[in-house]
Amino acid sequence: MGSRPASDTAPAHACARVLQLDALLRVNDVDAALDAGLMQCLPCPGCDPEAATRVIKAQRSLAAAWAARDRYRARNERLARRAAERLARRDTASVQASPGLPPAAAAALARAKAKAADRGRP
Repeated sequence: MGSRPASDTAPAHACARVLQLDALLRVNDVDAALDAGLMQCLPCPGCDPEAATRVIKAQRSLAAAWAARDRYRARNERLARRAAERLARRDTASVQASPGLPPAAAAALARAKAKAADRGRP
């Protein structure tokens, strides 16, 4: 009266899980299907073919979407890093391009300006 061997109950359990996931996917409750183990589910040959097809299709679709999201995030990180590097190079270049005059040259320039200003006075 009792219990079946484990090998007899395992396929029925997997098939029941596929049917449960299929029911969730049919009502578009992807979050609940994910919580129920959608991505770990492997339909067996004894599962309902239409349900198994829908489960596999959902798995592939989600995997592709997640991969695209990862590529998008990696691209944004790469672009942000390149922009920061470009800005750092630009800041370094502007600092190097406009150094102050050496003290001797600054003094000579000040004397020349003063001399020119004196010539302009009556």
